[in-house]
Amino acid sequence: MGRTAFVFPGQGSQRVGMGLDLVKKWPYLIDEYYAPADDILGIPLSALIWNGPAEDLSDMRITQPAMLLTSVAALDVLRAHGAHPDAVAGHSLGEFAALVCAGVLTWTDALRVVRTRGELMASVTDKEPGRMAAVVGLRLTAVEELCLQASSETGEIVEIANHNDFTQVVVSGRLAAVDRLLKLVVEAGAGRTVILRITGPAHCSLMGGVDAEYAAALESVEFRDPVLPIYSGSGGARVTTGAGAKGFLRAQLTGRVLWTDVVERMAADGVNRFVEVGPGKTLSGLCGRILPDAIVHRSGDTQQLEQTVDAVARAPRDPV
Repeated sequence: MGRTAFVFPGQGSQRVGMGLDLVKKWPYLIDEYYAPADDILGIPLSALIWNGPAEDLSDMRITQPAMLLTSVAALDVLRAHGAHPDAVAGHSLGEFAALVCAGVLTWTDALRVVRTRGELMASVTDKEPGRMAAVVGLRLTAVEELCLQASSETGEIVEIANHNDFTQVVVSGRLAAVDRLLKLVVEAGAGRTVILRITGPAHCSLMGGVDAEYAAALESVEFRDPVLPIYSGSGGARVTTGAGAKGFLRAQLTGRVLWTDVVERMAADGVNRFVEVGPGKTLSGLCGRILPDAIVHRSGDTQQLEQTVDAVARAPRDPV
């Protein structure tokens, strides 16, 4: 027994060709999602997702709607084959897809807002180049202290962006400060550091300059109350209203993603099975490390999705 959560990945999980094999097997997805998305945004988003080049796909203005669209298409196939969640959550950008799943946003409204979000974040990066990096092997408190030291030494901003699991912390900030931080964490015993495939300092106070424009974009669409339990990456708490969902989306622009808190809160509420809906394996890996006894599934390609459908649709479930 237990409950199933659908979790939706964010930036960094993108790859050229993502979702293409799903479209080949279920071609209705083109007319249902991909062609309308191209029309709504006025760009060849589908071609960029499937054919690249990778440099274009890594641009926030493209990455963000591309990830949302790919996750929403995978979600449609899962539901069509009888796999349904008891709860949902998303990592950063993935919170938009989670809100679509929970009935808070339509996928077309989410697409429009995500496109604007990507444009606004890219505009910050154009003015203030920055980067994000993962630190593996140190606890959150240790990385926090070293961020303060790196900021003090360089006079530049570097902050905690994500608390992904007990020993994986992502930092975000200006180039010089992040570079200094990475040297400090290695000296402090970090096992590994990785520069992320994200072109800018997300979840950082550097994004504060576009907060008002982002808030206006959120106000331009309707937020309904969720029909499924949804957990906020801004604090791990369960969100019960559309207004609350809008609030945590705004907060995550400059605030931390507390993924460890999200997974632990879901587990406390009876979730023991996690399905990563969209490309990659980042979230299924994190969930498995946070909760070693959890059951994890993926849906990034046709084989994974079919295996997930078979497992989830037949799994005994506790009442919500």
